[in-house]
Formats: sequence, structure tokens, C-alpha cells
Amino acid sequence: MQKYSFNIGIWAMAAIVVTLSQFGALDLYIQSVIMFIGINIILSSSLNVVNGYMGEFSCGHAGFMCIGAYVSSVLSVMFFAQDKIFGAPILPPELAPLGFPIIIIIAGLVSAVAGLIVAVPSFKTRGDYLAIITIAANYMVISAIENMDIIGGPRGFMGMKRVLNAMEDVVDIPWMMIWVILGTFASIWMIRRFVSSTYGKGIMSICQDEVAAEIMSVNTNKMKMAAFMLSSGLAGVAGALFAHVLGYVNPQSFNIMKSTECLVMVYLGGMGSLGGSILSAIFFTVMLELLRFIIPAIDTGLHFLNLLPDSYHLSQVWKWVLIPLTLILLMQFRPEGIMGNKELPDLFPRLKKFYKFK
Repeated sequence: MQKYSFNIGIWAMAAIVVTLSQFGALDLYIQSVIMFIGINIILSSSLNVVNGYMGEFSCGHAGFMCIGAYVSSVLSVMFFAQDKIFGAPILPPELAPLGFPIIIIIAGLVSAVAGLIVAVPSFKTRGDYLAIITIAANYMVISAIENMDIIGGPRGFMGMKRVLNAMEDVVDIPWMMIWVILGTFASIWMIRRFVSSTYGKGIMSICQDEVAAEIMSVNTNKMKMAAFMLSSGLAGVAGALFAHVLGYVNPQSFNIMKSTECLVMVYLGGMGSLGGSILSAIFFTVMLELLRFIIPAIDTGLHFLNLLPDSYHLSQVWKWVLIPLTLILLMQFRPEGIMGNKELPDLFPRLKKFYKFK
């Protein structure tokens, strides 16, 4: 029992968060921050499979997120909501609570297939060339969706809130909070199982030396396909949850800036550390939200001290100066990231008494 006390504590915290959300003790803003933390944990840990554990350099993670977001949004609206383009729902809206997780899984599978398409060119490329391929894939996905008027084109796609309302009509509970928590836990469990498996050892050998791994009979192409599909599939799940949390999805929400956010979280936490990805996602999301309040306060203070002209005001754009600056400082003083390639039990061995997770 003691061995599982850490896991029980995590589930208990999740239950408390859902209960507080249900009874209104957490306002909608705090709930949305918690859900974005969960989505960012999925994004950073899934990208860490390719960039950290396998040692490749993928820069277009937001493209797979975009595919998952749009596939899930279109399916959920088509099946469970009245829409001016798709017409009457295919299934009774009362079935939305049962159908929604299936739609999330389908979105992940479609994104995984997209990851397979990107994985094939990676067989003969590494480093900068793979980065260019994934960036190109990111742009291709966005451009393709922007030219599809049936799903809103550059204007975006909406209607997912109607599906959430249909779920709440069945049982009035915070559905999205529950789905995000379950999606986050399932993603962490899958990645942990993957990197602990034979496949995981295989992709780590590719990270060390691909040629040596091939000499030792590691099927590197098969390993790369598995890693890319898992990484892109989970990014699709994150995108699906992201779209339904917002209730609206726009192609430019998944541009290269979003991919950069994913990279920042991975390198901030540490390459090849699942615990580092989780910590960095929490830190990054909270820092973004704090800057939302800190930047106006700094602006007011600088104007009070007459250090800024009256005609100039610090805007939220400055957070994209402060966040990369944080990353630069981290690379200067701790280039391996917060956790390096270690996990929490490696840094705190006594945790192993309370921690068993495979």
C-alpha cells in the first residue's frame, strides 16, 4: 500500500479539483488554467518522446495538435450537435458523454497516421533536416485547413460548446475538467510504459548512436515510426481537448509559435525526463498567466517613475521577450534543463518507497 501512496495522492488531488469545480469553489478562470496545464503536460511529454528520448529534432508539433483539434471538433459537432453546415446531429445528443472519448481517440489515431507520414522521411534525415521537414508539415496542415471553407477556413470552426452543453444536459458535472485529467493521466501512463519497454530502450539507443544501434540489430526505422506515431497521436489528443476547452478552433492557434511553446517546455524540463516535462509544463503555464498580471503592473510602475513615455505602454507581446530570455538564461546556467535526463526518484531516492509507476 505504501508503494502506491504517491499515485493515490495524485488521484485524490484530481478528485478534489473536480469536486471543487463542481461546487463552484474554483472559478472558471482557475479551472481553465488547470486544464491548460494538463494539455501542456500532454504536449511537452509527447514531444519529449521524439526530441528527448530519441534524440531527433522535431519542430512542428503544433501541426499534429491542429489535426487532432479539427478532426475531433468536426466529428463531435457532426455527431452530437445541430449545425448550419452539417445539419441535424447523426446521433442523439444524449449519447455525447459516451461518444466523446471515442472521438478523442479517433483524433489521436488520425494524428498518429499523420505522424507516420512525417516519420518516413526521417529515416534518412537527422537534426536540422528533420526540423525543416516538421516545420514544413506544420505549415502544410495550417495552409490546407485555411483553404477548406466547409470547416471555416481562416475564420475557424466553432460549435463544440453545444456538444458540451449536450453532455451537461445528461449529467451536470465539469465534463471537460474530467476529460482533461483522464487524458493527461492516460498520456503520462502510455509514455512511461513506452519508454520502459523494449521499444523505449530501442529509441534511447538511437539517441546514443544510431549506427551502433543498427549494428546491435535494433530496427531503427520501426522504432522511429513507433515513436513518431505515439508522439503525434498524443499531440492530437491534446489538440482535441484544447479545441473543446475553448469551444472554438482557429488554424493560426497552431502556428509555429505554438510549436515553439512546445519546444520551450521540453528544453526547460530536460531532454529525456518525463518528470521534467510535467514540471516545465506547470511552470510554463503558470508563468504565462502570471505575466498577464505582472506586465500591466510593471507598465504602471514605470509610468509612475517617468521611465516610460506616456505614449508607450507595455503590452502582452513583451511576454514573448521575457519567456525566451528565461530559456536563454537556463541554457547558459543549466543547459540540461531543470531535471536533465533524470526522474524524480533519481533525484530523491526516498520517493521510491511511495512511488511505483510502470
